[in-house]
Amino acid sequence: MLQNEKSELTKQIILDKSFTLFYENGFKTTSVDKIMKATKLTKGAFYHHYKNKKELGLAVISLKVQQRVYKGMITPLYQSGNALQILETTFLDRLKSFPVYDKQHGCPMNNFINEVGDLEVAYQLALRRIIEDWKAALITLIDRGQKENTISKTLSSKAIAVYLISAFEGIRGIRKLYDTDDILDQYIDGLSLYLKQIKA
Repeated sequence: MLQNEKSELTKQIILDKSFTLFYENGFKTTSVDKIMKATKLTKGAFYHHYKNKKELGLAVISLKVQQRVYKGMITPLYQSGNALQILETTFLDRLKSFPVYDKQHGCPMNNFINEVGDLEVAYQLALRRIIEDWKAALITLIDRGQKENTISKTLSSKAIAVYLISAFEGIRGIRKLYDTDDILDQYIDGLSLYLKQIKA
């Protein structure tokens, strides 16, 4: 294996393992020592790729967390078809698809927001960028739905977008408190009702 390939592989191992540890145990309580122990790499390997834990945290947000949100919640919003149905399938299907592990640990982005969103401007900007991209995708879809007369034109697309993001992230956090999906099922019923109410 070439040195550059080995270096990139090492960096990816640190990134992947850090994401898992941050997700399961929290960012603040996961030390560089814990990450190195989990990866079986040396501290030298860590500091060759990252100046400190803050830089690693930003890399996890921009490379791992952002990728998850894009794949699950943003990219599907740009497909063609009935805008209201796209909203419904994107939000409801995503919630129904989460394995127990994800339900128990919540949303990685929301976990970061709650844990470090008020600590550093750099974290705020990285997390806000994801939210703004998600919001922009929703507004584009809702505006299209209003033009195509599938979504009520009397409603603010920005307000709908922010509400949908906030409610989705909220239930992801609340579900961590429960051992069953009852609270999730109740949210799904409420979301289905809301989507019917915004129909044109």
